Formats: sequence, C-alpha cells, structure tokens
Amino acid sequence: MIIRIALRNLLHDRVRLAVTLTGVVFAVVLIAVQGGLFVGFTRATSCVIENTEAEIWVASRGVRNFDVTHPLPDHKFHQILGVPGVGRAERFIVRFANWKKPAGGQESVEIIGFDPGSGLGRPWIVTAGSEAALLLPDAVAVDEIYLAKLGVKGLGDRAEINDRRARVVALTRGIRSFTTSPYIFTSYENGLKYASLGRSQSAYVLVRPAPGVTAQALRDAIAAGVADVDVFTREEFARKTQHYWMFTTGAGMALLIAASLGLVVGGVVVAQTLYATTVDHLPEFGTLRAMGAPGGYIHRIIVAQAVAAALVGYGFGIVISYFLVGLAERGGASIVLPPGMAVGLFFLTVVMCVTAGLVSIRKVTSIDPAMVFRGA
Repeated sequence: MIIRIALRNLLHDRVRLAVTLTGVVFAVVLIAVQGGLFVGFTRATSCVIENTEAEIWVASRGVRNFDVTHPLPDHKFHQILGVPGVGRAERFIVRFANWKKPAGGQESVEIIGFDPGSGLGRPWIVTAGSEAALLLPDAVAVDEIYLAKLGVKGLGDRAEINDRRARVVALTRGIRSFTTSPYIFTSYENGLKYASLGRSQSAYVLVRPAPGVTAQALRDAIAAGVADVDVFTREEFARKTQHYWMFTTGAGMALLIAASLGLVVGGVVVAQTLYATTVDHLPEFGTLRAMGAPGGYIHRIIVAQAVAAALVGYGFGIVISYFLVGLAERGGASIVLPPGMAVGLFFLTVVMCVTAGLVSIRKVTSIDPAMVFRGA
C-alpha cells in the first residue's frame, strides 16, 4: 500500500515528476563524469609506475613526481648494484622531447627509455609490431589513440624526435599520459639519444629484490647505502605522483568540487520537487491522519517516493554516463567508471533523494487532521 500511494503521488503530476528525474539524472551524470575523470586522471598519472615489474624506484634527491626529475649519474647505478639484496637493476629514462610530424608541425612527447632485455618499464599492452623490435636503432612504440595527434598512421611510419630519426615499430593500446604529451616507448640506448642525456645517465634506476628479500627491506637498504637519492617502493612512488598531480596542482580538487556541486544541485532540485509534491497532497495526508494513520506511516510514503525517484533517475543517469564515457574514450579523454564506483554512486543517489525527501516530512508532521473536516 505504501509503495502504491507513493507511486500515485509521483505520477499525479507528470511534469513535476520529469523535473524531479531530470535533477536526479543531472546529479548522477555530473558526479559520474567528474568522478570518472578524477579516477582516470589519477590512474594515468601513475600508470607506468604501476604497470612495471620493478618493485623499487630510485631517483635523484627531491623528486616530486614521475614526469619531472634530474638525471642520475652512472656511479649511483653501480652503487645500487652493490647493495645486498638487489636481484636486478636497470636504468630507466623519462624525458620530454619534441616530435616532428612527417607532414610538418610539432608535438610535445614524453620519452620512456627502458631495457627491452629485462622488460622493466616496458609497454604492457602491445597490439601491433613487437617489443623486441625496439632494440633496433631509431625504433619507437606509440599508442594507437595518439596516431592522429602525432601525424602518423601506423607501423613503419617515420618522424623525428629532437631532430633525430624515429620509426614506429610497435603500437600500444590504452597507455594514456596525464599530461598532453603522449608516451613514446623506446630502448634505453635510443632514449639516451632522443633525451640528449650523457652516456649511461638515467632518470631512474628500477630495481627488483633478490628472492627472499622484501621490497620494504630493500628500499631501506638502498636508502642507507646510497647517498643523495630518494628510494620508493612501487606503491609509494605511485601515491606520491598521484598526490602531486591531483592535489598539489589543484587539478584533482577542481574535479571533486565539480562533482560535489552536482550532488548539491541535484539534491536541491529533488528536495524542491518532492516538497511541492507533498504540499499538493496535504489533504490526502490529512485524511490518512484523520483515519488514524501514524506519522511514521506517512513518513514511509515520502521516503518511498524519494527512493522511487532515485531508482529511476539513477537508471537513466548511469546509462547516459557510460555512453559519455565511451564517447570520451574514443576521443582520447581518460574517464574511468569502474563497477565499484557505479555501485557507490547508486547508494549516494538514494541517500541524496531520501535526504531531500526528509525536507518535506516536517510539513506533513504538522498536519492537523481536522483540516479534512474544515475543508468539507
């Protein structure tokens, strides 16, 4: 009976119901898209770190994020090799460079130089060509989504990086950069040339512990045995990079504020329409009170109205959100809407609508049952 009354109240005025659902859908879509941008950008800032097999990252002192660091001299690499517990260590290059398109024009790119022999820091999703081909001179791998941006069409195309020849020998998929500069994977030797670094210099040293040695223990050992370096586990460096880009630069806060505004605006719209619906039906609620219905019964009707609006609005909103995520993915934007986030957004939508419905409960609670007889 409660659900039937609640649905009849909502359907009594179809225009008002449409306004209510529009508010819910707007809130769901805005929160989903802004939250998805936040999750996508957060993952993009540290995707190279999290997808490498290296458990320890060693950088020059004072590094703040993955993308910007000072070169490590070669003697640091040899000192790291001498630390007990090191199973394998490889030099790794991260440097911004200029990509000259075959047809003219330039784009900023981010060179990722790694040792294809060890695989530490390699591209993790190769869809065409081969990783082994990166050992060849001037060989590079680019992501499919950046082909048009870089002015190339596929395997075999040539360009220039910092006025040095480059040839596409492999394509990756889904490896997006947080910055506007696409990642360009290449061998360490090629990376030295493209990044204009001195012989045997590197941006990082990637380390794997020997069997039986934990990442935390090896991190502490390297920090104690090698001076003037910062040492992180993979998870620590990922969190540090994420925090820098999402909070230190203000980018993450802007997305969170936008998502919060969506929640507030949607809540206000729903509260206004549910309140108006309740006021329109005050005589009916008064009749229920005159018939002896307790206040809790009427409260449950209002909550049922709010939950019904939440369910329908969420259904439309989440479908639209996934549609927009698909469009954004094809356009190169990094929006991620994982299942856990969608479930959390469902409960958030229900809480928002129920909270908005509680605004009108006070009006119902103050109903005088005698109003029914006075109206008669």
